[in-house]
Amino acid sequence: MKTYDLERFKGITVAMYSCYDEKGEVSKEAAKKLARHYANIGVNGLYVGGSSGEGMLQNVEERKQTLEAVMEEVGQEMTIIAHVGAPSTRDSVELSKHAEQVGAHAISAVPSIYYRLSPQSVEHHWQQMIDSTSLPFIIYHIPQTTGFQLSKALLTKMAAQDKVIGVKISAESTFELQQFKAAGGDDFLVFNGPDEQYLAGRSIGADGGIGGTYGVMPELFMKIEQCYVEGKAEEARKWQFIVNDLIAELLSFPSLYGACKQILKLRGLNTGEARLPFLPVPEAEISRLEAINEKILSYINQAQV
Repeated sequence: MKTYDLERFKGITVAMYSCYDEKGEVSKEAAKKLARHYANIGVNGLYVGGSSGEGMLQNVEERKQTLEAVMEEVGQEMTIIAHVGAPSTRDSVELSKHAEQVGAHAISAVPSIYYRLSPQSVEHHWQQMIDSTSLPFIIYHIPQTTGFQLSKALLTKMAAQDKVIGVKISAESTFELQQFKAAGGDDFLVFNGPDEQYLAGRSIGADGGIGGTYGVMPELFMKIEQCYVEGKAEEARKWQFIVNDLIAELLSFPSLYGACKQILKLRGLNTGEARLPFLPVPEAEISRLEAINEKILSYINQAQV
C-alpha cells in the first residue's frame, strides 16, 4: 500500500508548454500567466518540463526557473509534477532536489536519451533520482523518443518501492497500458499519454491522463473524463472523436508545439515561439490556424452547456 495521496494525481493533467520572451529566454511572467489560466479553468494538475515543455531543449537553470514560476503561482492550488529527466544522471538528481525544495508534489523522468542503455543502466538512473528526495516518483515511458522499451519485469521491480507511485505511458499500445496497470496493482497509477486515445486508456485501466494537446483544449478532455465517470459512453466517444479530428489538424503543421503555442497567442497567452529545431507556424498558415482555434473555442462552448 502506497503511503502517498494518490487521488490528487488522478484526472486531467496538462503537460505545460514552454514559456519564452521575445528573445527566446525563459519568461517566469508568461509561465505564471499560463499556469493561472489552467488553474482558473479547473484543471487538476500540471506536468512541468516534459516533452511539451521542451525540457530537453532547456538547460538546468531554465528548467528550475520555469518550475519556480509555476509553484509560486499555483503550487497551492494544483498538483504539480516536475519532469526531471535529463541526459545525465547528475542533472536529473539536481533537478529532483530542486523540485522538492520548491514544493512540487512529485517528480517524473524519462530514461536518459541518445545512448542505447541497458535496463540496469536505466534502473540505476531512475534510482538515483528516487533516492535523492522524499517525493513520489512517476516513470515516464515514451519509447518512440527515448529508444528504451520498458519491460514489465523492470516496471514490476520499480513499482514495488513505496516512492514509485505510477507510470506515464506514451507508447501507442493500450495493451501495454493494461499490462502495466495489472503489474503495478490497484494502488499504482497509470497515466494515459497519447491524447488521441484518452478514452481508450481510461477504459482499459488508466487513472487519468497527462497530455500536450490538453493545453489548447483542456475543457474538452475534462468533458471526456466527466462523461466517462458518469457512464455516458456514447457521449464520451463523441467528444473523443471531436478531439481526434482537432489533433489531426494540429499535426498537419510543421510543429505541433509551434501550432499549439500560436493558438495560445491568439487567445492572449503569449508563450513565445517554440525553441528550434521546432518550427513556428508559417505566416501563410496563420489564417488556417485561426480557423482551427475558432473551431476549438466553439466546441468548448458546446461542452460547457
